[in-house]
Amino acid sequence: MTELLLAKAGEVLAIEKDKRLVAVLEERFGSVLALTPALSPGERESEARLHVNPAASDSAQRGSKELPLLGERAGVREDINPKSEIRNPKLELLHDDALDFIRREPRDWSDWKLVANLPYSVASPILVELAQTQKRPERMVVTLQLEVAMRLMANADDDDYGVLTLLIQLDYELRGWFKIPSTCFFPSPDVDSACVTLMRRAKPLLTEEQRAPFVKIVKRAFSQRRKMMMKLLKQDWPVEKLTAAFAELQISPQERAEKLNLGLFVNLTRTLLGSK
Repeated sequence: MTELLLAKAGEVLAIEKDKRLVAVLEERFGSVLALTPALSPGERESEARLHVNPAASDSAQRGSKELPLLGERAGVREDINPKSEIRNPKLELLHDDALDFIRREPRDWSDWKLVANLPYSVASPILVELAQTQKRPERMVVTLQLEVAMRLMANADDDDYGVLTLLIQLDYELRGWFKIPSTCFFPSPDVDSACVTLMRRAKPLLTEEQRAPFVKIVKRAFSQRRKMMMKLLKQDWPVEKLTAAFAELQISPQERAEKLNLGLFVNLTRTLLGSK
């Protein structure tokens, strides 16, 4: 995947947590190697599964920027010595934890594309972190656990519909996906995977100022799925305001969050904030 991206993209930033894979990539591509402090014992371990992403050729366009996250595994404390000769200035290779890096070093990702085989344990947090940044990536082509993929693609009233669905779909539209059987990996995991393509919406559904209230409403509404949404939202909003907003949007006071689609959550946020 790295070789394909280097051939197609103007700039590639690769983040790899496995010291051995970093060494392999650095040896093969002669990249600029940026090291971060070594991980201490006991820090989170993530399983690495390398897979050449069949959708990468569609997402990599000449002159574009790519952010491949090539899987993660427990860090190793030994330092890696970068080569003095830089043979491929297009590639910046980071020995780091991808989620920690995104949280620690906010960047303008707006003209970048994410192409990644995401570790199962941190796939959702990575996608949410990138989606909630003000300068989010233009496209995300990711391989992840099938269960997570179904949540990304769910519609209202689906069993998989929930917080993750809404936090991602607020900014991204599904542009295709395919299932990857567990037999495509070695060793074979106990679950199937999927490759999903998400495209950033051409026009944001909410302003940056409205986003935090939207997230708060969604998380509160789904905090207890069997309870009526209005009762849950009363913890954060005056009853009078909620009653008026529900009436205006023709939402039943007895409705549960799983019945409301993205559009209704967006409109509810706007109405409660007093903006259309």
